Amino acid sequence: MSSIKAEEISSLIKQQIENFEANVEVQDVGTVIRVGDGIAFAHGLENVMAGELLEFANGIMGMAQNLEENTIGIIILGPYLGIREGDEVKRTGRIMEVPVGEELLGRVVNALGQPVDGLGPINTTKSRPIEGAAPGVMDRKSVHEPLQTGIKSIDSMIPIGRGQRELIIGDRQIGKTSIAIDTILNQKDQDMICVYVAIGQKESTVSNVVETLRQRGALDYTIVVTAGASDPAPMLFLSPYTGVSMAEEFMYNGKHVLVIYDDLSKQAAAYREMSLLLRRPPGREAFPGDVFYLHSRLLERAAKLSDDKGAGSITALPFIETQAGDVSAYIPTNVISITDGQVFLQSDLFYSGVRPAVNPGISVSRVGGSAQIKAMKKVAGTLRLDLASYRELEAFSQFGSDLDAATQAKLNRGVRTVEILKQDLNKPVPVEKQVAIIFSLVNGYLDDIPVKDVLRFEAELFAFFDHNKKDLLDHIRTTGNLPDDGEFRAAIQEFKKGFNVSDS
Repeated sequence: MSSIKAEEISSLIKQQIENFEANVEVQDVGTVIRVGDGIAFAHGLENVMAGELLEFANGIMGMAQNLEENTIGIIILGPYLGIREGDEVKRTGRIMEVPVGEELLGRVVNALGQPVDGLGPINTTKSRPIEGAAPGVMDRKSVHEPLQTGIKSIDSMIPIGRGQRELIIGDRQIGKTSIAIDTILNQKDQDMICVYVAIGQKESTVSNVVETLRQRGALDYTIVVTAGASDPAPMLFLSPYTGVSMAEEFMYNGKHVLVIYDDLSKQAAAYREMSLLLRRPPGREAFPGDVFYLHSRLLERAAKLSDDKGAGSITALPFIETQAGDVSAYIPTNVISITDGQVFLQSDLFYSGVRPAVNPGISVSRVGGSAQIKAMKKVAGTLRLDLASYRELEAFSQFGSDLDAATQAKLNRGVRTVEILKQDLNKPVPVEKQVAIIFSLVNGYLDDIPVKDVLRFEAELFAFFDHNKKDLLDHIRTTGNLPDDGEFRAAIQEFKKGFNVSDS
């Protein structure tokens, strides 16, 4: 047996020590102590950040919310049934972020930015954190460019500008989502990107919206973010922030974006559920104390950026569902105070056949005429007041039968105004055509047309302008000003001579 030399052993050990590489990986790991209803409480994780992504043993992700002395509250982003008490949970060191970029256009994604439309993965290279600081005072510019919704009653009386936040408020099932879809459809060829965030809606409803957009070619410039009614509350809470983060990527690259949150009442309810499960103290109507901040930090991210920052914009249309028309409830008053105006939809108007059921008395745009083209400002200037005085006279005239000629004329004009502001679903009207019909209305060309023929008059007037007077429409669209007054009136009179009033 050969003897082992001590020098050989020591040289081998030296060699081993020289080649030794210490790959020490330190992981901050905690233990789940309680789990249920989409919420987990974990012990450990001393250095965790607020809003940090955490990974459970089965690969499901969570987000750190409550950072307490001995435990942290985690909202679980996905199915929580596979997570058990005693499971490990580890830090990722990343704040919650979502994929962003042009690759998302035309796709339907969930609140984490993962595709849910069955069209395969989305190959994006960029991502943004879902919570971000809103642009500061000096980075903003006042709202001055119109955003045309294609809805006559809104564009004429409650104009919306790029960079504005306009609340759409009303009871359920009276046409709020229809306004959103029409507005998206009207952005075709307007150099506008749309983000539609569906919060807590039925999957079938979202599917119908996506199908409508696809059929009309609007999905090409739209991203749909959905957190369905069956998704856990954290997903409903996150989805609006996901939507605005995707929009910010475009805004900071100098583009214009329209974001629709449909609707924030459901987000507030989901946040209340989440907060109560996290054992946070309840406030008014059991909402947590920071429910105002929930919406203000979201809506303040909508802005019109200054020219130094690229002049991009995010226009926000948040939706709020009221109960029995009560706009003075907690969440509605909160959001009204954050936004630059509101479009109020009234169920009485909806059921009496006035659709869209916009009530111009309570609705307001705090940006006003600066978000309108000059032509519209000129023709629709008195429309709102006329409509308000008509509503007053209408109520008054029910009591008396003998009305003087001036009152009767005002009532006749009012009836025709209400008729003109009616509009079919998914048929937005370009602004130049809106100007043409409102000009005809305010200048008395409709006063002798029977009420039942008013909408036919409108449709035929549009067709007449398209075929014979396209230059007048082009002038309004390209310059924003009214064409020569005499020429415009002559065109309407020429059409009116050939218009056949139907036999009653």
